[in-house]
Amino acid sequence: MTDQEIIASIALTQIPGVGLISARNLINSAGSAEVLFSHRTELSQLVPGITPKIVDLLNCPQALLRAEAEYAFAQKNKISCITINDEAYPSRLRECPDAPIVLFFKGSTDLNTLRVISMVGTRNSTDYGQRICGDFMADLKALCPDVLVVSGLAYGIDIHAHRAALSNRLATVGVLAHGLDRIYPSAHRRTAVEMLDNGGLLTEFLSETNPDRQNFVKRNRIVAGMSDATIVIESAVKGGALITADIAQSYHRDCFAFPGRVADEFSIGCNNLIKENKAGLIISAEDFVKAMCWDADSKAVPVAVQRQLFVDFTEEEQLVVDILSKKGDSQINSLVVDTDIPVNKMNALLFELEMKGVIRVLAGGMYQLL
Repeated sequence: MTDQEIIASIALTQIPGVGLISARNLINSAGSAEVLFSHRTELSQLVPGITPKIVDLLNCPQALLRAEAEYAFAQKNKISCITINDEAYPSRLRECPDAPIVLFFKGSTDLNTLRVISMVGTRNSTDYGQRICGDFMADLKALCPDVLVVSGLAYGIDIHAHRAALSNRLATVGVLAHGLDRIYPSAHRRTAVEMLDNGGLLTEFLSETNPDRQNFVKRNRIVAGMSDATIVIESAVKGGALITADIAQSYHRDCFAFPGRVADEFSIGCNNLIKENKAGLIISAEDFVKAMCWDADSKAVPVAVQRQLFVDFTEEEQLVVDILSKKGDSQINSLVVDTDIPVNKMNALLFELEMKGVIRVLAGGMYQLL
């Protein structure tokens, strides 16, 4: 990804009147964010259906100046700027219609690892919830040692999930509601620094952005969107964890909850999720792993496929096979980007290859070449 494309992508997020979905559609139509600014006067020919109002909005030198300053800040502080079409962008999140155009990441983990979970809950965690965090992570490490754990670095369950992950040598990423020029709450700074060596910090917000209330709701969609499943541990009848669970459901992601005593204030939310069939009931990491069929994945023996029998690959099927052979397990969005094949056609290709016994589907929507 070029410097100019990154700067243009950041600038696009700073233009009043252009929302995330519109910005993404513009990038897809133009082919890149850079084209939107460098060929602004020609966009009526390059982007079918673009309105004069949008073209006028893109004439925003202040947005480009702010983007250049942010990119300089990121380079100085060794922060990765990941645009939505970058291979390093979380592919699960890319599937979501309101995915950020740019993410800022400081850390040392792969955001596209095979298994990713988010663990969220009340800021007023009890000993019960904290014990669940510790026991769950210890057991999960034994069952699935390469899981990435995502949460929001907030008080309560979030920070205990991060710390339990670190204690059990599981990578963990904190999604922030502000820029990477600060840590909020400051009491969690030491844990945040530890996470840089085994996980990291991720945000869509530019530096100098305050941790305002509405930013936490926006942050929650990233927590849910970049994960295969969301696990709720303790929640009152209302709260951010329930918002994250609702978002996960809207993204068609799995959602689970630990039950609690009916009289406990901070178990009401979890109990309601289970009662209303919005979350699966789990009481252990083993329950979770079985529900996700991750235990089957770990025990599965790859089937030997004699590919010489399939001499009738189409050109596009062969392209998919070659990419999977070269890059390893991939999600559909990654394959769409690498092959430049539309997603609806890619779905059909993958189905044909699966029927031929050439590939199989893993948890998290990953495709593996057999």
